Amino acid sequence: MASSKTINHDQISMNVMDVIYNRRAVRDYLPKKIDQDLIHILLNAAIQAPTAMHEEPWSFVIIQNKDLLNRLSESAKHLVLAETKNSEPQQAKQVIDLVKPADFNVFYNAGTLITIYSKFPGSFVAADCWLAAENLMLTAYANGLGTCVIGFAVSALNTPEWKNELGIPAEMTAMVPIIVGQPAGKTPLSPRKPPEILTWK
Repeated sequence: MASSKTINHDQISMNVMDVIYNRRAVRDYLPKKIDQDLIHILLNAAIQAPTAMHEEPWSFVIIQNKDLLNRLSESAKHLVLAETKNSEPQQAKQVIDLVKPADFNVFYNAGTLITIYSKFPGSFVAADCWLAAENLMLTAYANGLGTCVIGFAVSALNTPEWKNELGIPAEMTAMVPIIVGQPAGKTPLSPRKPPEILTWK
């Protein structure tokens, strides 16, 4: 889904500090897809992120097919439940209580999933991909959209079965699955603890 579209940055007038301080994970979405032009805006913002040695190790997979998202959600739920066997009991119970209900969808019924994949291993590849993810999420918020990183989906996306279905080369790794969509309501701001400064000399 390559694009040479020119982005009009003047259309995005929200103050950068407002975006940073007000973006929150959204877990309730209206059932509508994002159009391709807006997805290109998000991707072009993502790739402006810092990248070690200018390697740009990221690739992107966009899923908007509802049936595919629902099947991927079920696969993710099964894997997450299996993985709880090795978790601390209290943590396992929290995950099971959240994931086990039949009507729970790990993508919260959002219409778009954008997953950032690393193209190769490396010491700073994960950091690069997460920096790209933050750019994408901040840009989404500036455009009136909600986002949420779905860690539950990582294991499923990295199985041979899903890599094969999505046409992902075996050597690539799903790093950051992000749902994107129109929020169904307002997400309250959650307080943050003050920065913990260990040393200041």
